[in-house]
Amino acid sequence: MPGHFEPVSGGGAAVALDDVEISIIRSLAVQLLELIGPGPGGEVSDDPLAELFAEGPSEPPADPVLHRLFPDAYGGPGAPEDQAAQAELQEHSSEFRRFTENDLRAGKRDDALAVVRSLDTLDPAGDGGAVLQLTPDESVRWMRALNDLRLAIGTRLDITDEEDTDLLYRLPDEDPRKPMVMAYLWLGGLQETLVETLLP
Repeated sequence: MPGHFEPVSGGGAAVALDDVEISIIRSLAVQLLELIGPGPGGEVSDDPLAELFAEGPSEPPADPVLHRLFPDAYGGPGAPEDQAAQAELQEHSSEFRRFTENDLRAGKRDDALAVVRSLDTLDPAGDGGAVLQLTPDESVRWMRALNDLRLAIGTRLDITDEEDTDLLYRLPDEDPRKPMVMAYLWLGGLQETLVETLLP
């Protein structure tokens, strides 16, 4: 179990984490929460109906990580080169973003918060470790949060394809990106084994 998730009876997953690993994942999840932000208005509205129909931003985020987490719905590779067609796609993307980004942000906040809360329940034993046990629902939240964390780190590392990842394996230890690379690769392993526990 150390270093990877395993299925548990009744569904869900478990993984053994030491206190350093717990601290790293928790810190990354908190940073993700801070990056995503508190949501519209920063607090819960007194009017649930108004909150339901609240409109989000129509422009993509300036931060590259947020733009990766909340990409344009239309366009990207293979988009038409015609300027009029591009303008139309951008208009559709803006409209789609306006009505979906708030909900997407809320979902990613909930997933990251679920990670923090589940880690906060752990009581590392004398040997410095603990076993995290997740329900099936918590496992899905963790899977999505780990994916978001890897997207965030990958964007900061300018990873765009598998070739970039291969180059990162060969970084010298003195490279300042090395700790971030190690976290990226480690989270990838956790995510992969967690996904395997969720497969039928």
